[in-house]
Amino acid sequence: MHKRLTRTYLTAAGLLLAAAPTAYATLADAAPSPPLRGKPYVETRLFFGTARPDGGPAVTDAQFMDFVDQRVTPGFPDGLTVQSGRGQWRDAHGTIEREPSYELILLYPVAGAQTSDRRIEEIRLAYEKAFGQESVGRVDERAQVDF
Repeated sequence: MHKRLTRTYLTAAGLLLAAAPTAYATLADAAPSPPLRGKPYVETRLFFGTARPDGGPAVTDAQFMDFVDQRVTPGFPDGLTVQSGRGQWRDAHGTIEREPSYELILLYPVAGAQTSDRRIEEIRLAYEKAFGQESVGRVDERAQVDF
């Protein structure tokens, strides 16, 4: 009796395993791909901390927005997005730092990526220098964009 039950369970499990890839493939094949919209762009996100490593006063909202107006907008006049956040990272001394932060999102055509890259690196360096920061984080991704 024990052998028959074991054999029945093994047979049922084998059938389920054999059918599973087919079921997954059928589901994946049935879902239509969404149409690509827009044009090829690059999305760059920059992460700006506000705490100063030397213990000085944190960068204020007014100071950050002035920086955006003076250093970012001239190079990206077509638009940008600024979001407030709370960041966490490990500094050069190994200490985990937590601080209010800003995320700056830039979208620009792939065709202009080389020029935009140079401007973005200038923005990062200017912020580090102006506010005594160790670094400004950067993430780049390709995107299809439609306005």
